[in-house]
Amino acid sequence: MSVIESVGPEVRVTAGRLRGRMEDGVAVFRGVPFARPPVGDLRLAAPEPAEPWDGVREGGAFGPPPPQSNLLGTSPGTGSDGDWLTANVWTPAPGAAGLSVMVWIQGGGYMYGWSGDPLFDGGVLARDGVVVVTFNYRVSAEGFGHFEGAPANRGLLDQVAALRWIRDDIAAFGGDPDRVTLFGESAGAGSIAALMTMPRAAGLFRRAIAQSVPGLFFTPELAADLAGAVAGRLGLPPSASELARRSPEQLNDAADAVADAMGGCPRWGRAAHVQTPFAPVVDGEVLPAVPWRALADGAGRDVELVVGHTRDEYRLFMMLKGETGQITPDRASAALRVLAPDPDAYRAAHPGIGAERLYELVHSDWLFRMPSLRLAEATHQAGGRAHLYELTWAAPGMGGDVLGACHGLGLPLTFGNLTAGAAGLLIGGEPTAQVAELSARVRAAWTAFAATGDPGWPAYEPAGGHTWIIDTEPAIAAYPEETSRRLWAGHTFDPLTLAAVPS
Repeated sequence: MSVIESVGPEVRVTAGRLRGRMEDGVAVFRGVPFARPPVGDLRLAAPEPAEPWDGVREGGAFGPPPPQSNLLGTSPGTGSDGDWLTANVWTPAPGAAGLSVMVWIQGGGYMYGWSGDPLFDGGVLARDGVVVVTFNYRVSAEGFGHFEGAPANRGLLDQVAALRWIRDDIAAFGGDPDRVTLFGESAGAGSIAALMTMPRAAGLFRRAIAQSVPGLFFTPELAADLAGAVAGRLGLPPSASELARRSPEQLNDAADAVADAMGGCPRWGRAAHVQTPFAPVVDGEVLPAVPWRALADGAGRDVELVVGHTRDEYRLFMMLKGETGQITPDRASAALRVLAPDPDAYRAAHPGIGAERLYELVHSDWLFRMPSLRLAEATHQAGGRAHLYELTWAAPGMGGDVLGACHGLGLPLTFGNLTAGAAGLLIGGEPTAQVAELSARVRAAWTAFAATGDPGWPAYEPAGGHTWIIDTEPAIAAYPEETSRRLWAGHTFDPLTLAAVPS
């Protein structure tokens, strides 16, 4: 339990004065607005700067979660006032100056996510000597629905607004606005990949740590067709002015219904295969190109990068979907036809493995592993610097043989919150000294990179593929997934299109 002092620290930011709390030696400021509530006339619009306040604003509680999907049955609920666009700051020394800053962008398939998740508490990381910032951004239909009359990629625009707030105000918390490192996982890592190449985000951060980058980006045509289906569930045209008359909950419930039925709509292609109705849209303005292409052409060359993935990315999704132990040879063959660059080559490269393992491998490669590797390759190709890692440690939670080194396992290791939220599912029971030591090593690498640009192992080069292997005893070795790298070498991760794929 955190020890909270009765008299909290105060700082002045652009909008007014804030009072936080001291918790276990760290000053914490929660629920700080970085943009106006996106409701009323601002519904489905680009974010606007936060309005100033009088007096001292209490920063003791997280802002409410943004409206989001309830497909998993775990939606945290939302506030009625729409004050969703808020940030939280943990700082070891609010009176200091020049501390490196680590800004977390949570994942959740662009459909879920809340910065108040206890797994993302920044206290442990801040005690390692950095300023930690987390924040909310709009997700699901509110943040990524491609509606007529609404700006594209509102969730990404929210992230840019948060980064501008950090640039302007982080010095008040002891942070250096010129030493900002983004870090994020899954959709958070996909957001970071986008931000690295977005003109509106240029100069707002110096380094990035992208954990399990998804390859999901949409063409405007696909995104608009999905948005039309969401609006159709409400009996409305896909117009922002019409949809804004319905509540965010109604809009997201319609999006959930579309996601649930996507498998029966072949024209949505690979997006239908993984039942994902939202992703960043390569609209040519907010997001000019997919990150891999833009980075290879030199965008974001000055951003130093750490990028990687887990070994067994897709096992968590198979467990959540009830697919573990249920994959037939026919389902594996169908997945190979839809996702693999060359299904026959995929089978030949993995002789003797069963249908379920093939199914898992091709989903892991297509969704996360190869997009993450490709981000390092594109950065290197353009003359930038990237460091590659793979998490191979199999946590004991759910039995290491069930989940292995699955998607999301790096989260408790990154934050050092080994019993909070989903950490219990992944790690299980009381963390051992070995788990705590592994988390300390991961945090040390991430905070060193944020401070100096050097995480402790050599930069990626295609010839050697220097990779930090995160296991019980971390080591530096050649990239372990060479077979997958060769299979996907000629594949381009272009935006997903409105076109059927082989069934």
